[in-house]
Amino acid sequence: MTLLDGKQTAQFIKDEIRTELELITIKGFRKPHLVAILVGNDGASRTYVDSKERNSIALGFNSTVVRLPELTSQDELTAIVKKYNTDPEIDGIIVQSPLPTHIDEKTITQTIDPNKDVDGFHDINMGKLAKGDEGFVSATPLGITMMLKAYNIQTSGKHCVVVGRSNIVGRPMSLLMSANTKFGNSTVTLCHSKTADIASYTKQADILIVALGKPGFINADMVKPGAIVIDVGITRIDDTNRKSGFYLRGDVDFDSVKNVASYLTPVPGGVGLMTIAALLSNTFKAYKLHLGL
Repeated sequence: MTLLDGKQTAQFIKDEIRTELELITIKGFRKPHLVAILVGNDGASRTYVDSKERNSIALGFNSTVVRLPELTSQDELTAIVKKYNTDPEIDGIIVQSPLPTHIDEKTITQTIDPNKDVDGFHDINMGKLAKGDEGFVSATPLGITMMLKAYNIQTSGKHCVVVGRSNIVGRPMSLLMSANTKFGNSTVTLCHSKTADIASYTKQADILIVALGKPGFINADMVKPGAIVIDVGITRIDDTNRKSGFYLRGDVDFDSVKNVASYLTPVPGGVGLMTIAALLSNTFKAYKLHLGL
């Protein structure tokens, strides 16, 4: 079994961006600028935003994090997003989810300028993906395709089973894997919580991508021998014996599936790191488009 190393692959992508950016800024162009907006004090969200900020700065990007109180109103948040939409120095805008329950997340997502929507959640970018047009692709699915490319995993003609139908991962992932591209052209089955006998589908998969949010859901008996298994899940499990008080577990039972799969992503150290790399890649793409490069 070959471990799909998200840390190594993400670093390679970030190094490529850094090298290209240095060649651009040496000509006198400004740096890319990513804005992340965080509402409330959710621990996981703070961790994600901090990581995005660190990685942005490390690449030579400008990074702004807007931290707002839990009781921020929808109108206040909308006004902040619109301010950054019209700022020519800003290339990418992300609003970290989940948002407090009194804020309509879809409305906020649709407020972001599609040309600065580096999370790829806006309906315009989702529609472009569905049509096969150029736009911004949701960072996690994009990161997975980057990983497949880095390991030169052939996908054309393969049966890809995606477990999970969220608009953040499952649906865009199914579109990418079926797209007429070098690392697409798979025959895709999309499974979800209402799919009867999911194992009957996962056992047919040449490529299995799991994004359910159910720790250890996929075991060795549900995997075809030699399959490529991508674990998107990442759940905090309480553990008082650990200094952090928790550990992270994916949707795939790593210890059993590693004996069956030909390729497998770890958790942590797999898809999560690729998501950050893809977000930075999207931001760099938006930056070059804004500067006409």
